[in-house]
Amino acid sequence: MGQYTASELWSITAMQSFAGFSLFSVLLLMALGLAIIFGQMGVVNLAHGEFMALGAYTVYLCSQLAHNYAPALIPVYFLFAIVAAFLASAIAGLFVEWSLIRFLYKRPLDTLLATWGLSLIMQQLFRTIFGAREVTPTLPDWLMGSFKPSESIDIPINGVFVMALTLALTGGVWLFMYRSRLGLRMRATVQNRNMSGAVGINTRWVDRLTFALGCGIAGVAGAAFTTIGSTGPDSGSRYIVDTFLVVVFGGTASLLGTIASAFGIAQAQSIFEFFLEGTMGKVAVLMTIVVILMIRPKGLFANKVRS
Repeated sequence: MGQYTASELWSITAMQSFAGFSLFSVLLLMALGLAIIFGQMGVVNLAHGEFMALGAYTVYLCSQLAHNYAPALIPVYFLFAIVAAFLASAIAGLFVEWSLIRFLYKRPLDTLLATWGLSLIMQQLFRTIFGAREVTPTLPDWLMGSFKPSESIDIPINGVFVMALTLALTGGVWLFMYRSRLGLRMRATVQNRNMSGAVGINTRWVDRLTFALGCGIAGVAGAAFTTIGSTGPDSGSRYIVDTFLVVVFGGTASLLGTIASAFGIAQAQSIFEFFLEGTMGKVAVLMTIVVILMIRPKGLFANKVRS
């Protein structure tokens, strides 16, 4: 660090912190969906990254359709593509829960193996349909460019949009979980499945909608990802380990813990990987998480989960 002046260090830290905010946004969107599935249902979904990739590919398809058949919609298509990404991943999640996951509840090792196989199948489907090369949608002009709060700091507009989308969706998830009847039924099912069924809650349907919601949020994460990177068949799998780290470190079934954990991990990775070698930066973050989990094995914000 001695090679940088104080002014340069401040600018670098500010830029890396904002890069960390972009990573935080994608990680949080991924982790919100996974926290709902893993924290609320106890299902280890290793295919969660592929539902993110499905959302990203949906945005790419919408981009191609707008470019080829409705050029006038290019300035606004991305907003509709986000909704389409959510619906595509949610519907796929609904089908996966009905056809596979519902037979594996209370068998976490089986869900891990089954969803790992599902992730490989989905990756191969992406490779067959879209090819092995990474693809990038045509973004609207209003998502391009950057603004400069100072001479040495550049903040990309797409990063600001992703952060705003993340905040809006996080608020929506909180309202859904704690202010809606379906959210109440979901939390009741987690705390006591037998009693929930006894008072008339259709716990099977709640499970199905919960899994679909988690997958749909992963689809929105994929839509956000297209603004900061290219999409390939294995794009989702690159984020799955970090996403599980966020959920476990924050505390399963804890929305506040997921937010705090995603922010801390994203900021630490962004700053450490600049000043240290890329691999060493990840190792430093991982070692810090391991030490904290040794002190707090249930995560930063422990919560009750289904036994």
